[in-house]
Order: sequence, then structure tokens, then C-alpha cells
Amino acid sequence: MSGLVALLDDVAVIAKLAAASLDDIGAAAGKASIKAVGVVVDDTAVTPSYLQGFSPARELPIIWKIAKGSLRNKIVFILPVILLLSQFLPWAMTPLLMLGGAYLCYEGAEKVYALLAGHNKQEHATATALTNAAEYEQQMVSGAIRTDFILSAEIMVIALAEVASQQLLIRALSLIAVALLITALVYGVVAFIVKMDDVGLKLAQSSSSATRGLGRGLVKAMPVIMSVLSVVGTAAMLWVGGHILISGANTLGWHAPAELLHHAVELVHGLPLANVLGWLIETLGSAVVGVLVGGVLVGLMHLRPHTQKDAEVH
Repeated sequence: MSGLVALLDDVAVIAKLAAASLDDIGAAAGKASIKAVGVVVDDTAVTPSYLQGFSPARELPIIWKIAKGSLRNKIVFILPVILLLSQFLPWAMTPLLMLGGAYLCYEGAEKVYALLAGHNKQEHATATALTNAAEYEQQMVSGAIRTDFILSAEIMVIALAEVASQQLLIRALSLIAVALLITALVYGVVAFIVKMDDVGLKLAQSSSSATRGLGRGLVKAMPVIMSVLSVVGTAAMLWVGGHILISGANTLGWHAPAELLHHAVELVHGLPLANVLGWLIETLGSAVVGVLVGGVLVGLMHLRPHTQKDAEVH
């Protein structure tokens, strides 16, 4: 009987520890997910472009394929690598995070450059060249999953940085929770956005004039929503990328950029809406760094092909 009581006591202790661990995991996952929101916005903005040219009946199955590929990217490929790094080479996490930040700056600046230069990317020109619809669908899904891999890696590294002080098991479970939460959020929102015009068309056929007006409004709003989402995604990349670089430089010992932003924020202390103004200053400062670093990287990437061609001529 005493053995049974001791066993029940042990079970109770284990249950309490498990409950505490779940609380830790939930808190860590929530904090990490919020930190990665900038990349999530961009991921949400990028994905719908891969669905252009498909019939409405194929849109949700394609989103599901991409979502499964995204989850596989996060849990099967990315998670083990960054956990090993955090466990055995923790010093490598800051440079790795900064490398991802630099990539975000490059992607954001590249979008701004393409807009200013008036480049019209023909990303879906192969749709008419491929007679096999299944082949085209597979090509688009594969391209979306490749793009997602880079964004997913950035999300997971940002998330890991927020739970780096936790035990290995808590880190792993927190990141799995982040992967599930972010993937469901991103592709749930993508599915909603993609289907909004279909809902609008359905409502536009209603017998009610008010419902028809709502449906037509949804259809007309979709291009505007996609444009706004694209702008927000680009701004988020520049802001988040710049913030990552400033924080990483501060961690590695170069304090000047972080101190400059800190002093700028101090200037608005005591003013009305000081917290909002401080956030705007930090965000704009980070975005400026993102534009500068991204602009340099874009310039180097655009000069590189010309350099190679010149070398071939000589």
C-alpha cells in the first residue's frame, strides 16, 4: 500500500512538472511567434503569387500541398540543424541570425528596386508553355516550397533566439509549437485571401441588392488588398532585417547603431504618445539600416553578372 502511495505521489509530481513545462512551452512559443511576425507577414504576402493561373477548384489543394511542404521544411530539415547549433555552437546563432537579416534586407530592397525600375517579372509565363496542368502545378508548388524554406529558416532562427536560454527539450517543443502555429496562421490567411474573390462572386449573384453590392465590393477590393499586403510585406522585411542586424551588431560588440537609436528614442520621452513615437523611431531607424544594407547587396548582385561577362570578353 505504501508503495502505491509513493507511486501516486511520484505521478502527481510528474504531472505538476509536465503542467509547468507546458506553460513554459506555451509562453516561449507565443513570445517566439510574435518576434517572427515580420517574416510571417512577408510569407503571407509572397505565397498567393504562386496561385495565379489556376482554376478555383485547385487553389485550396495547392495551398494544402505548400503548407505540408512548409511544415516539413521547418520540422524535418531546419529544426534539427538549429537545435544542434544552439546546443553545441551557440556563438554561431547571432551571425546566423544576422545572415538571415541581411537576406531579408536584400529581398526587401530587391522588391523596391524592381518597383522603381519598372521591371515586370513574368513569373508565370511558363503557364502557357506547359500543356500538362499537373506538371505546371508541381512546378509552382516546388517553387513556393523553395521560397518558403528560406522564410521558414528565418522564422525558426528568430524563434530560437527567443528561447535559447531554455532547456533543450523546452526549446525543441517550443519550436515545434511555433512551426505548427505559424504554418497554420500563414496558410490559413492565404486560403482566406485567395478565396475572397470567389466569395465575392458568389455574393454578387444573390437576389439581394445589398448582398450583390457587398460581393462586387469584395471582388474590387482584392487587387487593393494584395497590393497593400505586398507593400506591408516589403516594409516588414526591411524593418525586421535591419532590426536583426542592429541587435546582432550590438551583441557582437559594435554598439554604435543601437546606441544611436536609443538616444533618438530618448528625445521623445515626456512627449504625448511617447511610446508610439519611440516605436516609430526604432522602426524607421531599423528600416533605414535595412534599405542601406539591402541596397548595397542588390547593387553587388546586379553588378556581378556584368563583371562576369566583362571577364569573359577579356
